[in-house]
Formats: sequence, structure tokens, C-alpha cells
Amino acid sequence: MTAPATLVQLLEPWSHLYSDSKVLPTIVVFGHIAALVFAGGLAVTMDRATLRAARGSAELRTRQLEDLATAHRFVISGLVLSAVTGVLLFTADVETYFTSRIFWTKATMIVLLLANGYAMTRAEHRIRSSPQAADSTWRRLRWTARVSLVLWFAIAFAGAALANAG
Repeated sequence: MTAPATLVQLLEPWSHLYSDSKVLPTIVVFGHIAALVFAGGLAVTMDRATLRAARGSAELRTRQLEDLATAHRFVISGLVLSAVTGVLLFTADVETYFTSRIFWTKATMIVLLLANGYAMTRAEHRIRSSPQAADSTWRRLRWTARVSLVLWFAIAFAGAALANAG
């Protein structure tokens, strides 16, 4: 399987600009890694706190829910920057990435991470709106925190593999 010729041709000006510059790749790669470190670091920290709070007091759980609501805005912002820079990296070398199983595996894991984040925020909202269902919903929240941890590290691993695959 190869990248469609029309896509390669359409992206050729960007690809040349990117490959002919030393500054542009540095900025794009830095933006990509910094966004992942920021969003992933915050998410991992919050996931660990969620796992701890799930076994804690009602007060600790309430505080964690408040912290999660705030943190999600920052994690989403980091993911958006990561997605934008990821698209820039993809389009700079579409012929390589279009056929890369590692790239598509990483992209799939990012979609799974977003779906898990959606499930996590739904569980948070359910706990806030239905305190009587809190214990079962906290189990779901704990599960989504574990999935999040696995996905963040798997995505980092895939990114390292992708960087070294070429």
C-alpha cells in the first residue's frame, strides 16, 4: 500500500518547507513532545490520584472530582496541540507515515484514549448527579483511570518506536 499520489502532490509544498528547514522541524517536534509530556504527565498524575481517591473518604473523592474537572481542560488542550503537531508531522512525510503500521497503531490508541476520556468524564458527571450510584460509578472511574495509564504509556512507546522505525 502506498500513499495516494494526489495526497503526496497536495502536501508537497509543506513537505519541502519542512524538510528544507532546521527550525521548523525543531518547533513542530518540540510542540508535539511538549504537549504529550504536559497532557500525559497531568493525566498520569490525575489517574494515580483517582485510583487513590477511589479507596478514600467521601471528602477525598469530592476533592478529586473537582480536580479532575479542572485537569481535563488542560489535558484536552495538550491533546489538541499534540494532534495538530501530529498532523503536521504526518503531512511532512505522508509517504512514510501513510504505510506505517506503527503510526496507525498509535493513531488508534489516541482514539481509544479519547473514547476512554469521554467515558471517564461521563462517570464523573454521573457521580456528581447521582450520589446513590457513587460506589459502582467509582469502580468505573477507577477502571478508566487504569486504562488511561496503560494507553498514555503505550502511546509514548509507539511514538518512540515510530521515531526509530525509519
